[in-house]
Amino acid sequence: MSLERTLTVRVERISRQTPEILAFELAHPWGRPLPAYEAGAHIDVHMPGGFSRQYSLARAPSGNAAPYVIGVKRELGSRGGSASMHERVREGDLLPISAPRNTFPLREEAAHHLLLAGGIGMTPLLAMAQALAARGASFTLCVFARSEEHLAFADALHAPALAPHLRLHLDQGDASQRIDLRALLAERAPGTHLYVCGPGGFMQAVRDAAAKTDWPEDALHAEYFAAPTDANTATGLPFTLKLARRGISVPVAADQTAVDALHEVGIDIPVSCQQGLCGTCVVEGDGEGAEHRDFCLTGSERRHKVALCCSRARGTELVLQL
Repeated sequence: MSLERTLTVRVERISRQTPEILAFELAHPWGRPLPAYEAGAHIDVHMPGGFSRQYSLARAPSGNAAPYVIGVKRELGSRGGSASMHERVREGDLLPISAPRNTFPLREEAAHHLLLAGGIGMTPLLAMAQALAARGASFTLCVFARSEEHLAFADALHAPALAPHLRLHLDQGDASQRIDLRALLAERAPGTHLYVCGPGGFMQAVRDAAAKTDWPEDALHAEYFAAPTDANTATGLPFTLKLARRGISVPVAADQTAVDALHEVGIDIPVSCQQGLCGTCVVEGDGEGAEHRDFCLTGSERRHKVALCCSRARGTELVLQL
């Protein structure tokens, strides 16, 4: 497996946002600026117990050695990552993280940005909203939460720059303020791009509403926390990878990923999530010949890119620009 270079940060501050969510501010141990990023980016956090999880950066880039901010929800069904962050990480601790990477960027061509955030999924969208407000762009931020008590980063949401753009849907709030997804998406103005992040059920509800309102696929951008439970990203039929630049072919077994097959012959492909979520393993290739199983590429990107950690060939061969 290819390992990316990590950097070490200090946990400067931990603050409780909701009964289930903690915010962590991560700074350079010596006060230096951390690597730059754009709104929508995420980092891998390597935590006690040998766990590694991806967390979106929940603050727009501001420079001047500003800390990274992430929000971590304690998941009851967690495999250990969120429990480690909540129970074992303390202020002053040092943590290894990856450099930021962004597979969920704002689209410069958009005339209006519609941001839909479900629960802790608000973290990348909060950074996006702050960045859009700073440059005077047109946007609407819709946040769906259980109640005011379960609304993370409430102070940032109600800041003067964001408040005029905010629509808040509280399950336990005033019924007149709740948002009808289908009605909201049916109001699409020309040039509007939709960005969505949240739990699986919320993501599916948005996708269903978008499908019923004929929302253009290339104007819908999603960031998943985890692959849907019914996703099949593991196995399939055997096939061959044709590496166009090297002029060689690499067989991929039925129970093997393309990444693993390439690693076996010494070809280095960086990987992180291994679920088709983060985009680390995406390469140029004949996307139309691929059976795409990722959750990070748009419809147009899939014509010429492939996520190698999970996708396979439609037939017996898949051509890559490697």
